[in-house]
Amino acid sequence: MPEVQYGNKTISYTTLIKDGLKSHYISVERNVGVTLKGKEISIEQANQLILKKAKWILEKLELVKSILDDDIVTGSRIPYLGRRYYVEVIIDDDVDAITIDFTESKFKISVPKLLNNQDDLKSAFEKFFREKAKEKITPRVKKWSRITGLKYNDLKFHRLEKRWGSCTPTNNILINIDAIKLPFSLIDYLIVHELVHTKIKNHSKEFWAELSKHIPKWKELDEKMAGMKL
Repeated sequence: MPEVQYGNKTISYTTLIKDGLKSHYISVERNVGVTLKGKEISIEQANQLILKKAKWILEKLELVKSILDDDIVTGSRIPYLGRRYYVEVIIDDDVDAITIDFTESKFKISVPKLLNNQDDLKSAFEKFFREKAKEKITPRVKKWSRITGLKYNDLKFHRLEKRWGSCTPTNNILINIDAIKLPFSLIDYLIVHELVHTKIKNHSKEFWAELSKHIPKWKELDEKMAGMKL
């Protein structure tokens, strides 16, 4: 496996040859790591492409690592709106249910002793992220629909296994509740991407042309989304 040195960090990566791609793309995925996709090039050229995106790659590796961290305990970090926040778990038998308080710098979790287990804590965060996704993403969908003039039928939030979002044939937009872990720049890209699907159901040239009308830098954001695959 080739690797490059960036400061005191070593980045190992694999290459995936795809002759049909006009440009090279880098993804950072669970259980896969860093992958450089595109036409075949020399190892020197590949190393330069990885180094050019080294800072972004290291950030995504950290985020992927945090998402994979299963244990919710004091000291762990949980991704939310593009950053990872410190977790403090407080055992409190005066409360009947798990409460999650986000203080803009950390997650403060109060939990009765009987519910201090990973299943209940994960369920509590699932509910928290679903509520926050509805609260923070819904008004942005409405705003972008108004700006773009692209109308949708309904908006729903679900846990999707392999997609950040989708648009049904009847123009219902589905958003993965884990999208609330993304920075707002990628949340907005996801929203507009799905709104464009209300007009064009495939990823044809017409689709990307329509998308570029509303988000001129869509290629850069699409590359980042590719590196944030679930």
